[in-house]
Amino acid sequence: MSFRKDKLTRPIYRWAKKVMPPISETETEAINAGTVWWDGELFSGAPDWNKLLAMPPARLTPDEQAFMDGPVRELCSMIDDWKIASVDHDLPPEVWDFLRREKFFGMIIPKEYGGLGFSNTAHSEVVRKVSSCSVVAGVTVMVPNSLGPGELMLHFGTRDQCDYWLPRLADGREIPCFGLTSADAGSDAAAMTDTGIVEYGEHEGNQVLGIRLNFHKRYITLGPIATVMGLAFKLFDPGNHLGRGENLGITVALLPTSTPGVVHGDRHIPQMTYFQNGPLSGKDVFIPLDWILGGEKQIGQGWTMLMTALAAGRSISLPSQSAASAAMCARVTGAYARIRTQFNVPIGLFEGIQQPLAEITANAYLIDAARRLTVAALDEGHKPSVISAIMKAHATYRMRECIERAMDIHGGKAIIDGPKNYLGQAYRSVPIGITVEGANILTRSLMIFGQGAIRAHPYMLKEMMALSEKDEAKGLAEFDRHFWAHVGHAVTNTVRAFVQGWTGGLAAPAPKDAAFTGHWRQLSRYASAFALVADLSLLTLGGALKRKEMLSARLGDILSELYLLAAVLKRFEVEGRPEADRPLIEYIMEKGYCRLAIAFTGVLDNLPARWAAGFARFVAFPLGVPYQEPSDELLQEVAAIVMRPSSQRDRLTPDLYLGEGHADHPVKDLEHAFELVAEAAPIEKKMRDARIRDPEAARDEGVITAAEFDQLQAARAAVAKVVAVDAFPGADVSPIAAQHDRGSDRSGSGAPSPSREAAE
Repeated sequence: MSFRKDKLTRPIYRWAKKVMPPISETETEAINAGTVWWDGELFSGAPDWNKLLAMPPARLTPDEQAFMDGPVRELCSMIDDWKIASVDHDLPPEVWDFLRREKFFGMIIPKEYGGLGFSNTAHSEVVRKVSSCSVVAGVTVMVPNSLGPGELMLHFGTRDQCDYWLPRLADGREIPCFGLTSADAGSDAAAMTDTGIVEYGEHEGNQVLGIRLNFHKRYITLGPIATVMGLAFKLFDPGNHLGRGENLGITVALLPTSTPGVVHGDRHIPQMTYFQNGPLSGKDVFIPLDWILGGEKQIGQGWTMLMTALAAGRSISLPSQSAASAAMCARVTGAYARIRTQFNVPIGLFEGIQQPLAEITANAYLIDAARRLTVAALDEGHKPSVISAIMKAHATYRMRECIERAMDIHGGKAIIDGPKNYLGQAYRSVPIGITVEGANILTRSLMIFGQGAIRAHPYMLKEMMALSEKDEAKGLAEFDRHFWAHVGHAVTNTVRAFVQGWTGGLAAPAPKDAAFTGHWRQLSRYASAFALVADLSLLTLGGALKRKEMLSARLGDILSELYLLAAVLKRFEVEGRPEADRPLIEYIMEKGYCRLAIAFTGVLDNLPARWAAGFARFVAFPLGVPYQEPSDELLQEVAAIVMRPSSQRDRLTPDLYLGEGHADHPVKDLEHAFELVAEAAPIEKKMRDARIRDPEAARDEGVITAAEFDQLQAARAAVAKVVAVDAFPGADVSPIAAQHDRGSDRSGSGAPSPSREAAE
């Protein structure tokens, strides 16, 4: 110990202190937020897959299932998404009343405060189901239960604050919002210009010590209708009234929007989706100190609060909405590809259609697998900040891929707006999910690997803490202990990566008694290679890695893909290893290996220390990074899954709103046509075999019976109804403006009067 410290550790310690970049206060709080979970296993290079498989799957309680079967289903049946977007620009009043009455805004609030006390799994399932019906409704439901005053208060509020506010939030007497983003401060919270000054002022007729606020926040979901606002601001005490100095840090307060000086600005319109969103500002707004969330003891802890809450909320909201969109894309696109014909052949039989359809199907399975695994971890008490970043970014990325490919396959059907278009609103909303709750560019480039390398690495954070120690003797002792443990870990992992790499993964471990042993072994191999490359990147770049955002993004892609693929294999086990799903799992895994190959190659080709890149290639990839696309035959098998009615199709796209309760709904019409076409397939085959295209001629010649003729005609009529698109009277009048002029009742004079015109 003494020899190492004197001869080896001391110069390394001093060198490391010089090259370690300064970490801002906001970065430190972000790093410390949340907990380490499976991300730590992946960074170790030797994840314990048995531990992952032993983890209980996400389940709903009987009360939660009853809520899904009752109020959630009823809510969906009340919503006309086209009318919301084109006429009302808001949810109808009766829907707002229903949301309050059924406590949709209080799902996460404990029953002792009048809420529903639901699990994270239930929260996610509700958001997913409602989002499959309407983006506007989904956002409205998810925001009060995600990053907002309710969740923050549960974790940090005083007893008095909880007793007063939580019952009012639970039953909808209060509508919450949260103000974080300002014009000059989005991702860079340190640039926040919203301020609070500790001073004396008047409150309820008395002179009290409080805070004078000046703020201007924007992009606030529910802001236009919110009655209570969570507000993040920088707090200063120039008079040192609190005895803590002048700069007290980012703080969060809870204030009614009716407070004098608070102003609701004009409403934002996010991508024509019309959920409630807008700015809130305040000039010389005075509030008492006890309006600080958590009281005076939480002064300066605002960023920690937000990052901790975001670790849970970001794991649920947008991943759930993305899972809904992906599953809906798979279901409706598979059905449309089956019923829509060109050249007398279903378009889904064209290979050019099968490729994007297979990708949609695979993404739908993968996103939902990762969502279920993540909410199960939340229900176990984890708050995995790195995993939440992975989920937010990659779920929304793949949701975008699904919707774009669905639009491609639907063609003209999907680009003509109107009540019959079931994809338009989802397509418009795509950039919202990519942008909010931490923009994906920042999340992918900096947060996933950048935060993970420090937070989830077995030794990195400990070494950094030792380097930050002001007492050099103490810091050196701590650094000595963790640094040499890190060296031992690196050597062990290098040997592991070498053995697994040179055997092509055959010597890599797999969980006991699991299916797809070969895929588990490959994940083990890639995990050890990731840990090796991550350590080499950190060793050779040090603090400069923070500025190498493209390298960091690729390393983050590797970490993300390992998590997502493990979730896929776990879902297969949880669902009882259905034999019909094997082609789908094979396809997903092979596509995942291609993504891993691209990311690994990108890192190794661009790592500035060429010796390190060469060493990593020699150890982990002696024959090159494997890259092989799935076969065309496998792709066609996957595409076919969603083109035929089956229990498998239902299981892969579960719990979506398909128009139940609506007399006329485009998805309901599509499902009906899909079933009729599948039932009429043997009749169509008889006609093809007889080389007759006209049903009447086939009937008259006895090729098909009269009953079969009627069945075929019913199927074709149902298809014609689905293929038809909307048209609006008045060549020079936009349909939205025309709707406003005529009223909003679809069944009366306000109806858009769609004509039965085909898109193509």
